[in-house]
Amino acid sequence: MKDKTWKPWILLSPSLTAVFLLLVIPVCFVIVYSFWLRGPSGQDIPAFQFGNYAKFFEDSFYPSILLSTLRVAFETVILCLVMGYVPAYFFYKTESKLKPFLMILVMLPFWISFIIRTLSWINILGDSGLINHLLIKFGIINSPLAMLYNEGAVIMGLLQYLLPFMILNIYVSLDGIDKSLTEAAKSLGCTEWQAFREVTLPLSLPGVSAGCLLVFVLTCGTYLPPMILGGPGNEMIANLIFKRVIGTLDWPFGSAISTILLLLLMVIVYTYNRYMGINQIFKTLSSES
Repeated sequence: MKDKTWKPWILLSPSLTAVFLLLVIPVCFVIVYSFWLRGPSGQDIPAFQFGNYAKFFEDSFYPSILLSTLRVAFETVILCLVMGYVPAYFFYKTESKLKPFLMILVMLPFWISFIIRTLSWINILGDSGLINHLLIKFGIINSPLAMLYNEGAVIMGLLQYLLPFMILNIYVSLDGIDKSLTEAAKSLGCTEWQAFREVTLPLSLPGVSAGCLLVFVLTCGTYLPPMILGGPGNEMIANLIFKRVIGTLDWPFGSAISTILLLLLMVIVYTYNRYMGINQIFKTLSSES
């Protein structure tokens, strides 16, 4: 009996050790750093005080960036959900021989560097980019449209990055649904739309919930699209952390901002779990697989 109890932990020990060394310990260092002081000459002084946290909330500039980050993350989740459910449902329903090829196209962005993918939007949305070039060539506009360095460009970059995650999460959930359930609903008088609404959609919600949570968390922590595609007023919280830690070498304050973001995301995930049931999501996905 004891062997059966310890065997899973022994098998998991390499992964748990890696997580502990590469994730838990660095996060602990960040939390400890957030209580330190930055001396007049720029040196970090070990201490235990809450001045860095007070500094964050005393100036409305920092909370406004945090709220802006949450708003952009929510908008990105909604757009990814709307744009991701349709192709995921298509993959679930289609019997085409091209389905494996189309699935590869969805995963193709993962084969290209995130930096290159983000920089490519400059050649598409820039003043001399593809869209403006075609619009001017066909006489639709006379001068280039300002499509770069705004929130719309940032969201476009985030969609390119995160949409495949949403599609794959929803598709995995849909693929576990027995298609005979839909046929049974139709045999009982349901139309195609009613069968989708009453059978397919509710059973796909675990994948939808998992995809939404993943996209939201990744959006809150990303900094490349705002840095490359955003303007001065489109900073997100990760850009602020990057500037404090790398730009000004203010490790204590940057660590405090990181800790605030971490705690906020933990509260959001806990609330999500309480009302949406993340445990139930994982149970459903595991039962489907």
